[in-house]
Amino acid sequence: MEGRFDWVGVIDFLPQLGTGLYYTLLISVVGLIIGFILGGIFGFGRIAKNKVIYGLSSLYVEIIRGTPVLVQAIWIFFALPLITNYNMDSVMAGIIVIALNSGAYIAEIVRGSVQSIAKGQMEAGRSLGLSHGQAMRYIVWPQAFKRMIPPLGNQFIISIKDTSLLSVILVPELMFQGRLVASNYFNAVEIYTMVAVFYLAITLSLSFILRIVERRLDIK
Repeated sequence: MEGRFDWVGVIDFLPQLGTGLYYTLLISVVGLIIGFILGGIFGFGRIAKNKVIYGLSSLYVEIIRGTPVLVQAIWIFFALPLITNYNMDSVMAGIIVIALNSGAYIAEIVRGSVQSIAKGQMEAGRSLGLSHGQAMRYIVWPQAFKRMIPPLGNQFIISIKDTSLLSVILVPELMFQGRLVASNYFNAVEIYTMVAVFYLAITLSLSFILRIVERRLDIK
């Protein structure tokens, strides 16, 4: 049984897996940057006093959180072009999926972190003559941001792993490339093990960086 596994032969497929790794990182980084921006916008929208802004923000969060990533990917790549008459590139579709999905969860992280700050902090800032915006910027937001770091790290890791679902819409990411090689050369054990190692390397590296950030900011 041991002779059936060709671990050395996996080296021949590293360039193809490397291509998949490139697209995984590209989609993750770009998608999470956009998702962080969306999360900030809709997160503050979730605590806005304006009913329209609050309603739109809540609608976005509930729709995205209430549907699976796989369904979102299929809808954006296959259904949306039928509505818009625009054929979207699979990589672009993947970025949009990760951005929208992570943005909804980050919005809740932002909302929860801001609301976890005692109201007395805002009142103290206002009593010092600061406007609501200034108190939010200089007093509430710095404290809330520190509390956001651990859950943001978890969301980043989840979003990176979610890119593996994008193979269903033909995004040439790591899982897609691994499945392609395994189906052509019948070396599923070796290839899928390498794919898992790649994902593990990414997530462990991100976890290590986040621990350093938490220590620097003295987050407990």
